[in-house]
Amino acid sequence: AGVAGGRLAKIKSVIEQTKQPSFRFDQICKAIYGKGTQKYESMSILPHELRSKLTETLGEDVLSLKPETLHESKQATKVLFELHDKQKVETVHMRFEKGSASLCISSQVGCALKCNFCATGAVGFKRQMTADEITDQVLYFTQKNKPIDSISFMGMGEPLQNPKVFDALAMLTDKSLFAFPQRSISVSTVGIIPGILRLTSDFPQVNLAFSLHSPFEEQRNILVPTNKNYPLPEVLKVLEQHAMATNRKIFLAYLVLEGFNDTAQHADAIADIVRKMHVDIRHLFHVNLLRYNPAFGIGNDYVKTEEPAIRRFQSMLSQQSIPTSIRQSFGVDIDAACGQLYAKYPPKPARPARTATASEQQPPTQGRASHRPTAETFS
Repeated sequence: AGVAGGRLAKIKSVIEQTKQPSFRFDQICKAIYGKGTQKYESMSILPHELRSKLTETLGEDVLSLKPETLHESKQATKVLFELHDKQKVETVHMRFEKGSASLCISSQVGCALKCNFCATGAVGFKRQMTADEITDQVLYFTQKNKPIDSISFMGMGEPLQNPKVFDALAMLTDKSLFAFPQRSISVSTVGIIPGILRLTSDFPQVNLAFSLHSPFEEQRNILVPTNKNYPLPEVLKVLEQHAMATNRKIFLAYLVLEGFNDTAQHADAIADIVRKMHVDIRHLFHVNLLRYNPAFGIGNDYVKTEEPAIRRFQSMLSQQSIPTSIRQSFGVDIDAACGQLYAKYPPKPARPARTATASEQQPPTQGRASHRPTAETFS
């Protein structure tokens, strides 16, 4: 259960130093992850010497992060956490009307990928989060007795660019720690191929969501610049391999930007992507449509997705027998929805907008989509 250099490894070291029996480790894990004990000194089942040494070595509080501010809306609670080095991340607890609850957690402080519709990308990359910092977002809410039925790595950062995410997944699914089933956890990625391959081999039952956002390479390069490093055709091949190996549904997340990527041509191309998958796993690909929510530091390139626009695009896909759903937006009014997390960091100065080429200003032609010059602002 121990992660090198992390809390559990330090606890094991303290137990050895104080010459305590090995079963103390299980007692401490049960206190932290089973009972939600917040301070080492409160673990009355332990001898005083061990409690004191744990406090001296790891600090008074179990958590590696501290809540700084909390914002509530009807169905969402957003917490701004401060880490040991004063860096900040945000986490969102969401409550569904049917009674279940989900936690959206961060995996990096900021993000390096510069997706041009996302507030996290606008603040830039600060550092990787540790496995304890990632999982302590979950632990905080369990300490508060808040229900958590599912966890999504859809907060700040690109999960599959942080190797510590795999340590966090191991902790979250460890039956002696958090004991979440793999199928209750979702990981979202823009298409980091090495990370997808590792997820396939190490955590095959964890849900995978791929941020598609455009089926056309040229346009996706603008929305998701990482597409230049991991081109869409290569990512789609790896997703097909993942579905073949796991027989698990893959969600194609698609941010509907009104008048930009919601044409009939886009719908046709998405349907084409799904139809080209192997016939045995084609049914596992599900398009999940997202509304665009205006975000801090992004500018005015896009407008809030109106209901008729997203319903119209869903209808285009449904007419081609492509399974689709519309993701429910939580906490838009408290900047807690998709693409809105920025942890109070100021956005990095925007680069000057690139002048569109003549070909980019042409209307869509077969095989590709054009994009508006106004949508070409890079963070």
